Amino acid sequence: MVKKIGTDWGLNVRMALTLFLLACLYLAFMAALAVFHVNFFLILIVAGVLLVAQYYFSDQLILLSMGAKEVSEQQAPELHDMVGRLAAMTGLPKPRVAIIDTPVPNAMATGRNPKHSLVAVTTGILQTLDNEELEAVLAHEMSHVIHRDMRVMAMASFFATVASFIVQSGLWGGLYGGYGGDREDRDRGSSFIFIFLVSVVVWAISFVLIRTLSRYREYSADRGSAIITGQPSKLASALVKISGRMQRIPDADLRSVEAGNTLMIFPAVSRGSISEIFSTHPSLEHRLAKLQEMEANLAR
Repeated sequence: MVKKIGTDWGLNVRMALTLFLLACLYLAFMAALAVFHVNFFLILIVAGVLLVAQYYFSDQLILLSMGAKEVSEQQAPELHDMVGRLAAMTGLPKPRVAIIDTPVPNAMATGRNPKHSLVAVTTGILQTLDNEELEAVLAHEMSHVIHRDMRVMAMASFFATVASFIVQSGLWGGLYGGYGGDREDRDRGSSFIFIFLVSVVVWAISFVLIRTLSRYREYSADRGSAIITGQPSKLASALVKISGRMQRIPDADLRSVEAGNTLMIFPAVSRGSISEIFSTHPSLEHRLAKLQEMEANLAR
């Protein structure tokens, strides 16, 4: 019997509101570019190429940089059995399976759609969790695949990519000069400075909103895991173990996998890092509180 994750309307409304705010921000950005007669189509083409490359290849590059190696059923039979069982339970095609040789306990899912998905786990998480906890973590990752989260985040970040491109062009080009003697040069320079500043603001606000959306996607995947396994407490236990083990991992090992943080179940950040507002994941305390609430609801 295929398990349907269903809809969490409260969470969906918050995600929709975040996407609406992003849309308003991006429409204002487009209007500002139009007012100053920016060659918008050229920027869209460049940003589109960057986004397509990110959408199709960024996960592969991340896996490559982390040393992920795809494993066969003969090499990791228990892991393949677990992934295959969860795929059957959720009605998904079975993802490919990879292992990352690092003591950092973590897991991730990649792929632009369910037919091109891959689930990767680290040797650290295989040594840290029991089978039920690992299954809960894998169910979380499968939920990301079901929700097509890579596609959602790629679309949400499109105009942030445009703004980032303009900001970087301005930095590389020294704001395109524009400080010449004639009035036309001065006007052109002033216009670009304004566009540059608008782009910085758009990028900064979208940075926060996209990370807010990313945290909501993590809550949604936690919920999916709880429904698929029927055991929210197992995911909570896994998160506590991962967090505790993470605190004992040397900074050098954490930095070696930081490139994959947006895809991982738990952020691997070195000591003295960023606050939650800049994080791609909710705090452990908030995630545990949500899972405890789900556990209580299932017990009724």
